[in-house]
Amino acid sequence: MEWKDEGIVLAVKRHGESSAIAEILTATRGRSLGLVRGGRSRHMRPVLQPGNIVLATWRARLEEHLGNFALEPLELKAGLLIGEAMRLAALATLTAEAQLLPEREPHPRLYEAMRVVLDALEDEGTWPALLVRWEMGLLDELGFGLDLARCAATGTTEDLVYVSPKTGRAVSRAAGLAYHERLLALPAFLKGIQAGRPGQTDVVDGLKLTGFFLERHVFGPRGVGAPESRHWILTHLNANGTASA
Repeated sequence: MEWKDEGIVLAVKRHGESSAIAEILTATRGRSLGLVRGGRSRHMRPVLQPGNIVLATWRARLEEHLGNFALEPLELKAGLLIGEAMRLAALATLTAEAQLLPEREPHPRLYEAMRVVLDALEDEGTWPALLVRWEMGLLDELGFGLDLARCAATGTTEDLVYVSPKTGRAVSRAAGLAYHERLLALPAFLKGIQAGRPGQTDVVDGLKLTGFFLERHVFGPRGVGAPESRHWILTHLNANGTASA
């Protein structure tokens, strides 16, 4: 059988002397793996970099087989970020977290959102908030989406400033005042009411929010930790108050 699809390179592993196994998030086929013959050649190494956009043709005798990939470069994103530490960390975080998606299960909305983040990586004032939104989408696609529409205690849609770590539901300022130390901050940009670019504090709060639920529902149950690149981004933002490289 055979299929062709656009995809984002997530990871590459050496296979034998000259080949490689590529892991790609495709637009309609989901996370897919395949053998790239000659994948370690001088011609293919620049293509097989995480974050690059490729046109992938997959062939196998049976659907359950590993199959072979023929890859054509469309956009070589990785090469544009050389020397840009924060942006490379964002790229590494995206590709590592996308590897947690089930194999061969399509997630077209998440794929398109990942393309948006990749396109924004050259804009240091934009991508950190988009990364938070992408992680929100990842939680939702995996069945652990947060309910931020109304207060879990009162049902109001006004003045929502917290998220309950127990339920993943929003809490209003008045309802959460008595135990606010135990609640997670809900940044304004995740409620869709903030004009302009989110500030550094809101981005940090957003990363802490998604990080908490990713650890509980995604990283922890799989026995893996959050990507080191994600820790690095959060530490850098806390220390410097900027997303610049």
